Amino acid sequence: VLRCPHAHARVRKVDVAAAEKMPGVHAVIHDGSPGADIPWHTDSKGKAVSRLFDPHCRHEGEEVAAVAAETPRQAWDAVRAIAVEWEVLPQVCDVEQALAPGAPEVREGGNRTAGQSYARGDVAAGFATAAAVVERTFRTATEMHTPLEPHGCVARWEGPRLTVWESTQGVYAVQGQVAAALALPLANVRVIGHYVGGGFGSKLSTGKWSAIAALLAKRTARPVRLFLTREETLLVAGNRPANTIRLKVGAKADGTLTALECEATGSGGAYSENGTGLVDWVVRDLYSCPNVRTANTNVFTHAGSERAMRAPGHPQGAWALEQALDELAGKLALDPVELRRRNVPLVSQARGGTPYTTTGLRQCLDDGARAFGWEEAKRRAAASRQESGPWARGVGMAAGLWVGGAGGAPATGIVKLFADGSVNLNMGASDIGTGTKTVMAMIVAEELGVPLEKIQIEHADTATTQFATASGGSKTVPTEGPAVRAAALDCVAQLLAMASADLKLPAAELAWRDGAVVSTADDTRRVALADISEMKRRRLVTGVGYRARNPDGTVTCPFAAQFCEVEVNRLTGEVRLLRFLAAQESGRVMNRATFDNQVYGGVTMGAGLALTERRVLDREATGKLCNRSWHDYKIPTALDVPAELVSLPVDLPAPAANAIGAKGLGEPVTIPTAPAIANAIADAVGVRITDTPVNPTSLVEPLAAARTSRTTRPEGRA
Repeated sequence: VLRCPHAHARVRKVDVAAAEKMPGVHAVIHDGSPGADIPWHTDSKGKAVSRLFDPHCRHEGEEVAAVAAETPRQAWDAVRAIAVEWEVLPQVCDVEQALAPGAPEVREGGNRTAGQSYARGDVAAGFATAAAVVERTFRTATEMHTPLEPHGCVARWEGPRLTVWESTQGVYAVQGQVAAALALPLANVRVIGHYVGGGFGSKLSTGKWSAIAALLAKRTARPVRLFLTREETLLVAGNRPANTIRLKVGAKADGTLTALECEATGSGGAYSENGTGLVDWVVRDLYSCPNVRTANTNVFTHAGSERAMRAPGHPQGAWALEQALDELAGKLALDPVELRRRNVPLVSQARGGTPYTTTGLRQCLDDGARAFGWEEAKRRAAASRQESGPWARGVGMAAGLWVGGAGGAPATGIVKLFADGSVNLNMGASDIGTGTKTVMAMIVAEELGVPLEKIQIEHADTATTQFATASGGSKTVPTEGPAVRAAALDCVAQLLAMASADLKLPAAELAWRDGAVVSTADDTRRVALADISEMKRRRLVTGVGYRARNPDGTVTCPFAAQFCEVEVNRLTGEVRLLRFLAAQESGRVMNRATFDNQVYGGVTMGAGLALTERRVLDREATGKLCNRSWHDYKIPTALDVPAELVSLPVDLPAPAANAIGAKGLGEPVTIPTAPAIANAIADAVGVRITDTPVNPTSLVEPLAAARTSRTTRPEGRA
């Protein structure tokens, strides 16, 4: 793909003649090519605001043309031979520039769009009754999507029918988007997504690559493989938006919160209006507080669009809220854990006071503090700060909840039990590396009493598996699990009905045990699966299960509390993560190995937000992306995470939520991590950094100022 090299520009002319004549080239397409006039990117009213190869490029990396050739090198050579006449336009690459008087318009109508707002109670009255108030402005940098496997697909036509093999979190979502883009019936588009090398939200929907690959495959009558390079993913595969959050919190002397006020601003880039989506949710709902007001504002900039990224909005909001609460605890002379204990909610206040099916926040706080050794860790850290060496220890903690994680309809599972006791499970959901297939096989194994090795799974294929919503929002297990369980139980019910005739007993007096139907009153009266008369004729039973609607009048959310111990070099600002414990309440623990792996991954991503990750654009000159590789965009490595990283499940099944009692896990883990680290750093050196990432560059000047302050103030530590 030939991409725009400017942050804002207009294509005046494209000349592909030289490229079309190059060795190995089969097709070149651009905005003037037949069939390429495809609307793309829509506004909040559903109106298209650009095209597949739009001549008005609003961010670096926008697609201008594409080449299909025999080899990638031939294709890239041809891309470089395409001549483009550019009109480079003024650009704004951050919120401050975009809101400045006279700033260039990213979209018609201005750069500012109102986001969500929320209010309950009387905020002014709440602050008036507060014994202590903290007000600060916090900033989080843009995080980039960079899963190990890049984004892309393979497209192949067979007559009027298109098959797309894609690395995606939801095959049915891709099917709908590709069919709409190409004006095809859904039945003519098959999408297969059996394997996904990481997504984290960036693969919940498809990108232009799928439509481009399909157009090129149509033009060449050949299968076309189009995968993005690492540099391209950093330009166009989405990001977690940067946010500026002004937060004010107040509490009574006993720690009871009286008021919360939050104003957030962020940019979803040139096309998304979701730059502040869900940033304020933890402010609204995590702690009991009668008086809350929040206001969010999205600002368009000449940059790549946001895409949902592991708990959208929540880590940014928690970065502000959890640091402000720690500072408030200091003003009230309360332990940070105790302050949070005194404000644990039992209802979802942001949903009108609806009760939670289960509320595990207190257990996360209590069990986590106990397992971490919170009190002893505080004493050990305080003692280290009295030593004369450069390294100081600190401990911190933070809590969180995720707005989703309940799952819900629709979902369908089909289970085929064969006469030899083997099983086929059919479901449409994608396994994005979280162990979904493992958990679903375990459910079938438990209900049918068959070993895992005898279960074969078909999944994520729009032609052969059942409809499923995309695997995101930490909803896959609580969505698909109840449907799969219902399908397995449907098989059992059919077996009992079939064996009733053989055993001359009512089905209500029979049970399925150890591969046979037995009498509940006399287990000597039994018939093995393969010996059931009807089974001999049919050779299998097919069970179908559906996900029921979530119960009315309740809310299901996962909760978390995390604890951290760090060392900070008071001279250089280097930060070492020594220990980390994540207490997670996500309902029933379905599989401990997959549970722990989700925790380890979530904490690692949260550490990236806190310490290493930020998108750097050339703000003053070109607006171009400066760190477009893993060399310059720093994701955490094994050297950046603590050697002692503990996953502590708070196993609190939620049977009222769904038929398996599980909630989501993947996203809530990453919400409290960054503020827990920031609170530990502040505890270690007495300096609170309110902008991400916290690194030697951001720490060295405040640490130097703190040292100067200590030498001029003999009463001690600032």
